[in-house]
Amino acid sequence: IRRRLEACFPGCRILGEEGGRGKSAREEAAGGAVWIVDPLDGTVNFVQGIPLFAVSIGYVEDGEPKLGVVHAPALGQTFWGAPGLGCFEGDRPVYASVTPELSDAILATGFAYDRNRLQDHNFDNVQRLGLQTRGLRRMGAAALDLAYVASGRLDGFWELHLSAWDVAGGAALVRAAGGTVTDQR
Repeated sequence: IRRRLEACFPGCRILGEEGGRGKSAREEAAGGAVWIVDPLDGTVNFVQGIPLFAVSIGYVEDGEPKLGVVHAPALGQTFWGAPGLGCFEGDRPVYASVTPELSDAILATGFAYDRNRLQDHNFDNVQRLGLQTRGLRRMGAAALDLAYVASGRLDGFWELHLSAWDVAGGAALVRAAGGTVTDQR
């Protein structure tokens, strides 16, 4: 993916999970234009033979998601879109949910790999929201969770301790589909 992006967009920065760690992903993605790539979101699922994994590509300008692609090869699903253009699954337009009540919502979440060492490990949120919603899901691939929010399959998604490569592609899809993306910071 990196080589193809470099060939098509010479001089454009590319940020990926495998890239340098000098700056935080948030700092790296904030200035100018950058392609943010996660070649395998849901690595544990992939290794275990669980088909919930994806390739995620996002294009960000000055911290704002402008284009997203999330491809789930084992599921045969590709989501793509851009704010102002719309969001699509394959060639079919998709839209974010308009579920007005939390009690009617299906939400998804995830947990950091090092959750046993973190004070804010997300389990308290799961307990609280699990009682306030129609249901919770934990699929193990943030990019796919966000694509499912963009397509209306899920009403919302949250997770703590994510990096830019986990969310850039999916965040662009949610915005393209008419949804809202926020950050707790």
